Amino acid sequence: MRNFLDPESPVLQFITKIVYSVWLNILWFICCIPIVTIGPATTALFYTCQKMARDEDGYITRSFFHSFRQNLKQGMIIGVIMTVIGGFLCFDGYVLYRLYKTSPFWAIVTAVFLVACAAWVLVSMWIYPLLAHFDNTTIAMFKNSIMLGMRFLVCSVIMAAVYVIMALLVINVMTPLIIFGMGTCAFINSLLLKNILIQCEEKALGQDEDSSSDVSEDGLTEQVGDNSDDFSADSTSARYETSADETVYGEEKKS
Repeated sequence: MRNFLDPESPVLQFITKIVYSVWLNILWFICCIPIVTIGPATTALFYTCQKMARDEDGYITRSFFHSFRQNLKQGMIIGVIMTVIGGFLCFDGYVLYRLYKTSPFWAIVTAVFLVACAAWVLVSMWIYPLLAHFDNTTIAMFKNSIMLGMRFLVCSVIMAAVYVIMALLVINVMTPLIIFGMGTCAFINSLLLKNILIQCEEKALGQDEDSSSDVSEDGLTEQVGDNSDDFSADSTSARYETSADETVYGEEKKS
């Protein structure tokens, strides 16, 4: 019992973080009210939950709004794109429901629709944690979300199950559990993603080191080579750009 009441015990630390996730859920909900800010709000939620998963709690409110401001523009773009696509899929689902067994192509169109829905769900679960952790282009974020979602399919299924279980508990068991809502789901999924993001980070750092060594070698060739200054400079630039494009996940976000 004494160990259980110790503030440093794993159990109490976990309970404390669940309480923090409730507060983050409230912040997330408030920041989502304008609708167009759903993207940066969700990114900020995952940014703070990832810090909690790494035992870097600090000031969670400050961390939340730091990430919210940092990712406001890109998060809004991604959020609007995902909302528009989600609305389009909902409309398509309604149309397919109304056309049930009335068209010989219904089964084929439905299969395509289900694949599109699965892709949308994968991107929705992965893109905000990636945006919270890495700096990269919007297009690269979408590509990486699909790639990682498929590569770590078991993790994707567990993440989806976390959201589904929370929704079922709120709807069918106890509505007040909505206070845990997205905040607790984001924290649990951040624990699941912790090691995966570390692997992505190490891979990105390894690619950066390779590109740096390539640039150094080209610079040395430029100094030693005779009558090849322009060629060496161009090759250095081209190789550096190619290496940057090949960086899959991007650079780690600065805290």
